Amino acid sequence: MPLDRKPAPNDLRAFWMPFTANRQFKSAPRMLVSSKDMHYTAADGRQILDGTAGLWCCNAGHCRPRITEAVQAQVGELDYAPAFQMGHPLAFELANRIVDIAPEGMEHVFYCNSGSEAVDTALKIALAYHRARGDSARTRLIGRERGYHGVGFGGISVGGIVNNRRHFGTLLAGVDHLPHTHLPENRMTKGQPEHGAHLADELERVVALHGAETIAAVIVEPMAGSTGVLMPPKGYLQRLREITRKHGILLIFDEVITGFGRLGSPFAAQHFGVVPDMITCAKGLTNGVIPMGAVLTSAAIHDAFMQGPDHLIELFHGYTYSGNPVSCAAAIATLDTYAEEGLLTRAAQLETYWQEALHGLRDHPNVVDIRNMGLIGAVELASIEGQPGKRAFDIFVKAFEAGILIRVTGDIIAMSPPLIISEAQIDQLIGTLGDVLKTAA
Repeated sequence: MPLDRKPAPNDLRAFWMPFTANRQFKSAPRMLVSSKDMHYTAADGRQILDGTAGLWCCNAGHCRPRITEAVQAQVGELDYAPAFQMGHPLAFELANRIVDIAPEGMEHVFYCNSGSEAVDTALKIALAYHRARGDSARTRLIGRERGYHGVGFGGISVGGIVNNRRHFGTLLAGVDHLPHTHLPENRMTKGQPEHGAHLADELERVVALHGAETIAAVIVEPMAGSTGVLMPPKGYLQRLREITRKHGILLIFDEVITGFGRLGSPFAAQHFGVVPDMITCAKGLTNGVIPMGAVLTSAAIHDAFMQGPDHLIELFHGYTYSGNPVSCAAAIATLDTYAEEGLLTRAAQLETYWQEALHGLRDHPNVVDIRNMGLIGAVELASIEGQPGKRAFDIFVKAFEAGILIRVTGDIIAMSPPLIISEAQIDQLIGTLGDVLKTAA
């Protein structure tokens, strides 16, 4: 093929798609060609109601003018600036804006480009923090079963989803896992489950096994998303905070999904009244428009590095695109949009309506559990014997054909619509899903 010849747009061969059944997709593609507010437009012209905020990220909906215009203007003014030993004003402005809405105690922001990078950054900061304080024996990292912390080697090591781990070798050494909090007695719970706070005490068992002096950090999602929307039992996060503080272990909240309004507060830490030592975020930071992630840290963690001669680099970590000017412009415009439209707290206003609509599916065929919090929810289905995940995948395809976008993980349907969704659109989303459930095998 001549160098100047490009494949036709409908040639699907070259792109190896992530987290996708590539052969199935390429046999019957589901193409999105434009978007606006609550809808995508499919290649055949149909309007698709977005029930997932893209991939948990388009919290303000799609193609919002303020964000679009900010990106267009920034590309023409300062497209790129080096992040090492140089700066630009937007990076500092954005960091201050994030700190302003963050839980009290989060005072510094380290930029990266995704949730996966944010997790690996936080884990590295935790290890380096203890070493900076002369506590270099603290190298062990503790995650949780069914946890999802991105796809970097650090993230899949502390993560607990087997298919994300099993193909990639031995991963990081010195990692242990707490049990997940998904208990059968909490089936069909509305909001936070009553049972399971005692599971936080498993951390004491891990401490007894390894010694607190060897443990650097515990990382959990306050509400686990990608594994199928698992809620923290009442008192669980508070107990985890008590135990980590008692033993000098850092607590990291992975808020890549829950950050920026998903539960009705800017961050889940505020929703639950628990302040960790670090928070990872991404997704909603730029409304999904441009890749960007960040790690929020306490002053104590930041200040532990600010020692020695002031001309030396304090933390040997970072990315070419940390604090990219165009990403910063998108993020500032996103925060402006959230503030102008009250979106960081809108999920709290819609939660009851969303909850009742969602739980209206409890008697539909093959539904075995429903759970919800804020503007997020899951419908768990009975698996087809010998074909785990097939029932939900078939419903995902039929739902797209019926005009709604949902997400599935295993046999769990997860929904997290943009925070601009109306009550009428909730009715449409849940009603259409109900119709699909009734007709599916």
